[in-house]
Amino acid sequence: MFTLTEVASLNDVQPTYRILKPWWDVFMDYISVVMLMLAIFAGTMQLTKDQVLCLPIHEGDGMTDEQRCNHVTETQSPALKESKALGQPQPTGVKTDLDFQQYVFVNQMCYHVALPWYSKYFPYLALIHTIVLMVSSNFWFKYPKTSSKIEHFVSILGRCFESPWTTKALSETACEDSEENKQRRTGQSLPKHISTSSEDDSSSPTTPMLPNTGVKFSGERPVIEVPSMTILDKKDGEQAKALFEKVRKFRTHVEDSDFIYKLYVVQTVIKTLKFILILSYTSTFVHTIDFCHVCRPQVTHLTGYMKFQCTHNMAFMLYKLLVSYMVLLGIYGLVCLYTLFWLFRRPLKEYSFEKVREESSFSDIPDVKNDFAFLLHMVDQYDQLYSKRFGVFLSEVSENKLREISLNHEWTLEKLRQHVCRNAQDKVELHLFMISGLPDAVFDLTDLEVLKLELIPEVRIKAKISQMTNLRELHFCHCPAKVEQTAFSFLRDNLRCLHVKFTDVAEIPSWVYLLRSLKELYLVGNLNSENNKMIALESLRELRHLKILHLKSNLTKIPTNITDLSPHLMRLVVHNDGTKLVVLNSLKKMLSLAELELQNCDLERIPHAIFSLTNLQELDLKSNSIRTIEEIISFQHLKRLMCLKLWHNKITAIPVSINMVKSLELLYLSHNHLESLPAQLFQLPKLRHLDVGHNSIVVIPIEVGFLQNLQHFAITANKVEVLPKQLFKCVKLRTLCLGQNSISEIPDKIGHLALLTQLELKGNCLDRLPSQLGQCRLLHRNGLSVEDHLFDTLPLEVKETISQESSASFSG
Repeated sequence: MFTLTEVASLNDVQPTYRILKPWWDVFMDYISVVMLMLAIFAGTMQLTKDQVLCLPIHEGDGMTDEQRCNHVTETQSPALKESKALGQPQPTGVKTDLDFQQYVFVNQMCYHVALPWYSKYFPYLALIHTIVLMVSSNFWFKYPKTSSKIEHFVSILGRCFESPWTTKALSETACEDSEENKQRRTGQSLPKHISTSSEDDSSSPTTPMLPNTGVKFSGERPVIEVPSMTILDKKDGEQAKALFEKVRKFRTHVEDSDFIYKLYVVQTVIKTLKFILILSYTSTFVHTIDFCHVCRPQVTHLTGYMKFQCTHNMAFMLYKLLVSYMVLLGIYGLVCLYTLFWLFRRPLKEYSFEKVREESSFSDIPDVKNDFAFLLHMVDQYDQLYSKRFGVFLSEVSENKLREISLNHEWTLEKLRQHVCRNAQDKVELHLFMISGLPDAVFDLTDLEVLKLELIPEVRIKAKISQMTNLRELHFCHCPAKVEQTAFSFLRDNLRCLHVKFTDVAEIPSWVYLLRSLKELYLVGNLNSENNKMIALESLRELRHLKILHLKSNLTKIPTNITDLSPHLMRLVVHNDGTKLVVLNSLKKMLSLAELELQNCDLERIPHAIFSLTNLQELDLKSNSIRTIEEIISFQHLKRLMCLKLWHNKITAIPVSINMVKSLELLYLSHNHLESLPAQLFQLPKLRHLDVGHNSIVVIPIEVGFLQNLQHFAITANKVEVLPKQLFKCVKLRTLCLGQNSISEIPDKIGHLALLTQLELKGNCLDRLPSQLGQCRLLHRNGLSVEDHLFDTLPLEVKETISQESSASFSG
């Protein structure tokens, strides 16, 4: 026999699971306990007091079995003497003088022969049925595939409910709502340029918006200052961030199936079917429990009687207990039917946080589905406050607020000042890399000129940026940026340079195209879609002062919207990362262009569209596949062209028509396949910078002396063996790069180059250096690139002169 303690353990559910037990489950648990106690009570009584008492029946009395059961029989012991007195037939059995033992034997036999089976086994059946119902009720808490998820959910739910961040977030929501209500009561409205919702942003007349693009600015209450609630300490903040991550992973794990819901439905259906089964057969056997029974034990040869009338002493009690059990079972079944009605009357595999979104500022709390939704529906039966507080950890807005608080705690003004430095342009710069957001303290760095933000998941530029009156340059490297309305107004009027590095063109913030004071725009990222068709940039018409546009991408054609900038764009740079740039016709419209760079665009010839740019002053075609430059004669029409960069190509020869480009002052032809230099190259009267390094040139033409304005001449890494004396007629030379050639001697006339400050001679076949180097008064040791052993060949006074001048320059 089970003890009450042992059976009760079957219904032992961890106290933490109580939040997933609705009222009907709790009610059924209590009914099950009462049914269990009733079954144990009945079983205990039956074990201790259950017995049958039997008396013999005479055959000739003329009564039926039912009449005998209804007739009040005598309780005295029948003796042979009394039988004779009544004139009844004498028993034919064996006289043993063992009357008591005979009746005990008959009672035992009749207990098994005459007593119905339900009278004997009802308590045990009730006990088994109750245990099955109790196991069915809590099966979903015990089954591994569901209990693991339930345990995880209950753990996370409890932590979310008790987290200090939950209280803080909801308190700030209440504070914000009260602030808005106060403004409504007092009739105070926000200025038009400050919006409190995305709808206000779109309807405000001063909100900048691109035509037909639906560009909006974030309406995240940019100016309303909410009083700060209890500040989270670092430990609480870290725990809250961990909870956000746990909730995100749990949602991903649970939302993909509805196994918990199905298992709960199945166990409820099983309990309902079990109730119907028990009630149906119990109602059939309830009438078999009776006080009187007729027994035919076939012991005539022992007692002399064939029939006995028996009484069951527990019949009355068992009948009452069985009726009570059926009543409890009926109530249990009604609750099961209600549970099924609740399970199927509404979509429990969908859960909406609509009320939470209406009551709080977290309007982005997503609706959930499947098992996640079902668990939340079950929690609502316990207390809806649990789901409301849990929803805080499903909101990205809430997570961003937490991240912002933690970020501001970590990045104080003092810590930010430690990262401020001066860049190569001598500007005050701050570079923030891979942090969770933009700290508020950044806006207090009023002396900042350049702000670089790299790999920051979300950047929110607040109205406080208007304090940074010196800020002129912004860098966004894979940083989605939202700008409040007031902050945008400041950037629109003050920002001069913007760098944006992105993965897809859609990541470029829409407000970038409205910065009317912007002068320099650098875009680095993919501007092509998967099908290799150009994704057009937004309209650039608002960029009225843009002078420099830098595109580092994989374009197949120049974006058509760039022509919107044609009246005022001065410099266009396209770095194409090896993708072939095919269509360049739109360049013809950019007549104001002064500088053009088409680098790494896989160009095979100089594009004809360039010859229409009459105001072009500098052309850079670096790192292409250009083999011939016969079209260079057309450059004669570009009267302002001063700088031509054709380096890092595959050019094999310079056409003789090069002398037609009279305006050239700087010519870069390094890293090509040149083997010779035409004499016409040295007929460019204004040429002052010539770089033909890293080719296969053998001879420097004597016509080089015609370049009287030449200041920089580089022929590094070629095959030159002899330096013509005419080279030293270029007395304005300041830089002369002759390294990595086969030169065996430096002429003494090198002393004529009095303005020489840089001389490179490393990697040649020299035996000595001419002492005339001492006449180059501006040449210092740090400007002389030569092997140490060759430097030692110079006379002592020359070495001292060069070294002293070098020391003087360092001290100066």
